[in-house]
Amino acid sequence: MDHMVASEDPLAVHARLRALSVAYASGVDRRDRDRLLSAFHPDASLAVVTDGGPHEPRRVLQGHAELGRIVELIARFPKTFHMLGQASYEVDGGDAEGEVYCIAHHLDPAAGDGATMVMYIRYLDRYRAEDGGVWRIAERRVVVDWQATYAHRPGAAI
Repeated sequence: MDHMVASEDPLAVHARLRALSVAYASGVDRRDRDRLLSAFHPDASLAVVTDGGPHEPRRVLQGHAELGRIVELIARFPKTFHMLGQASYEVDGGDAEGEVYCIAHHLDPAAGDGATMVMYIRYLDRYRAEDGGVWRIAERRVVVDWQATYAHRPGAAI
């Protein structure tokens, strides 16, 4: 266990863990591979599970080479917008687990006359601190509880 991590203020650790989800979300939305990868350990994994169930993931990416492909995979949507919600963390020395809620909007031209696919997601994360107390995601399980498609009207007045 890293002494710096163990003695760090719990609120500071929670803020650092939250910042990893912010880096991931903004990296995806801005198509910024380096920003997205900054949230992950080089050997990290990301698994996507649909319908909120514990069943087998429909996709698993392992390591920076595969995780970096997220930017390419998401490019089929002209725009995305990830909004992070509540989060909870359990920290044990240099290891932690967390659950972060997210609503992810995807402008989807494939859905016809301007549609937005919205995914209601929970990120189930395992974190690990490196020497010096730098936290990164070691494992992310993207649980898509449900999704819906809505009409999109660009430039519509509110």
